[in-house]
Amino acid sequence: MVSRFLVTGGLLAASIVLAACGAGSGGGYGAVTSATPTSSPYATTPTPAATTPTPAPTPQAAGTTIKAASSRLGEILVDANGRTVYLFVADSGTASTCNSAGCVQNWPPVLTKGAPQAGAGASASLLGTTRRADGTTEVTYAGHPLYYFIADRQPGQVTGQGIDAFGGPWYVVSPSGMQVR
Repeated sequence: MVSRFLVTGGLLAASIVLAACGAGSGGGYGAVTSATPTSSPYATTPTPAATTPTPAPTPQAAGTTIKAASSRLGEILVDANGRTVYLFVADSGTASTCNSAGCVQNWPPVLTKGAPQAGAGASASLLGTTRRADGTTEVTYAGHPLYYFIADRQPGQVTGQGIDAFGGPWYVVSPSGMQVR
């Protein structure tokens, strides 16, 4: 009977110690936090980790718009947001040759999910599309695949003008479809 009393007393003391350790600390693994649990410790659903989306060139909404805008180089082509578009002299016809990861990172293609639209000052008859090596659809103008330059941060910037990279020079496009020099 004495040993039964010691075991019961020992369990009671251990329970009190565990309860005291958990009080005010928010509990912990195995801590006693209340006499009547409100939920099973096995029924918890893990909270998914927050993720940050990785920017990548993605097609704009169906029918990407290309229009004319004034710049320090004169009238040039831009997208609906005023972002300058370029042509790559090394492209062969409507086929894009800017397909390497480095090229696409610096010169993202102007993509579309539908027929491109001519905005003010652009000619609908000069707009077209070409299928890229990765299966996406790139906008063309006067037969030239169109690109953005990664360093252009504001509408109408032309910081990529005349850069020679990835096998040839890059130029802003005029509303007539010619490279601006």
